[in-house]
Amino acid sequence: MIRFAIIGTNWITRQFVDAAHESGRMKLSAIYSRQLEQARAFNADYDVELLFDSLEAMAQSPAIDAVYIASPNALHCEQALLFLQHKKHVICEKPLASHDREAEAMIATARQNQVVLFEAFKTASLPNFLALRDALPKVGKIRKVLLNYCQYSSRYQRYLDGENPNTFNPAWSNGSIMDIGYYCLATAISLWGEPQRVQAQASLLPSGVDAHGTVVMTYGDFEVTLRHSKVSNSHLASEIQGEAGTLVIEKVAECQSVMFYPREGQRQDFSKPQHINTMLYEAERFATLVAAQQVEHDGLALSLATARLLTEIRRQTGVCFPADSSIATKVV
Repeated sequence: MIRFAIIGTNWITRQFVDAAHESGRMKLSAIYSRQLEQARAFNADYDVELLFDSLEAMAQSPAIDAVYIASPNALHCEQALLFLQHKKHVICEKPLASHDREAEAMIATARQNQVVLFEAFKTASLPNFLALRDALPKVGKIRKVLLNYCQYSSRYQRYLDGENPNTFNPAWSNGSIMDIGYYCLATAISLWGEPQRVQAQASLLPSGVDAHGTVVMTYGDFEVTLRHSKVSNSHLASEIQGEAGTLVIEKVAECQSVMFYPREGQRQDFSKPQHINTMLYEAERFATLVAAQQVEHDGLALSLATARLLTEIRRQTGVCFPADSSIATKVV
C-alpha cells in the first residue's frame, strides 16, 4: 500500500484521493495546507493523522512514500524538487512545469534520486484513449485532425469584475493553453509525437495570459489543429480524418466516446466502459510504476515534449510568466 500525501485541498485533490482509494493500492496518510484549518476541513471526510503546514516537515516524514501535487502551476517545480530530493515519489498535476527547463530539472532529480515522477495527464490512461489509439489504422492515411476543447471558465466573471483569480494570473503560470489547451496538445503528442513545425496564435487578456487560441502542428502531409478557449463554450467533438474514414471523439480530455465513420459503410462504436471517476486510471498507472520502482517510463518523454511545445507556443503568442526568468535548480 502506497502511503501518499497531498498538496492542495481543492476539488481536483478530492477527486484524486477518491480515485487513489478506489484503486486499492494507495492510502492517504498526510495533508498539507498553508492554513491548518483548511487541512482539517479537508480531513473531515478522510480522518488521517498527519496534517502539515510545513512542506519541509512533510517531505522529511517517514510516514509517506509519495506525494500528489495539485498546487498552482508556478509552484509545481519547487515543490516537486523538494519531495524528489527527499526520495518521495511524485505525481504532479498537469502541466508538470511552467516551462521546459523546469521539466528537465524535475526529471533529472527524479532519476538521480531513483524515484518515480509522473505527470497526472489522465487522458493517456483512459480505456477510450487506448481504444482510439488502437483504432487509428482504420482511418487510413491521415489528412486532417481537429482537437477541440473550449470551456467558459467559472472564474472568468471574477476576472471581469476586477479580481485576479489564479486561472487568469500569469504569476501562477496559467491561462488557456496551460490549462484546457494542454489536453489537446498532450493528446496530439501522445498519438503522433512531436511535430515538424508548430504555429500558434492567441488572444491575450490585459493580465497577460491567453484567453483563447489556435495551434497548428504539422506532421509531414497532415496537420493537427488545436482549438482552446477559457472564455467561450464549444459543443463540437474532436475528429481524426483519414482517407478511409473519420474517428470522432466526444470531449477529448475525458474521451467520453470514440466513433468511427468509414467512408463507406455503417458507423462503428469503439467506446469502452469507463469509471465515473476518470482519475482512477492515472492513479493505477502511478501505483504500478511505484510498485515496480520504474523510474524510467514513457510518460517522462511525453511530459518533456509537452513542456517544450508549451514553452514554444507561449513564445510565439507572447505569454510570459515570472517563472520564465528563474528556476529552482538545486539537485542532490
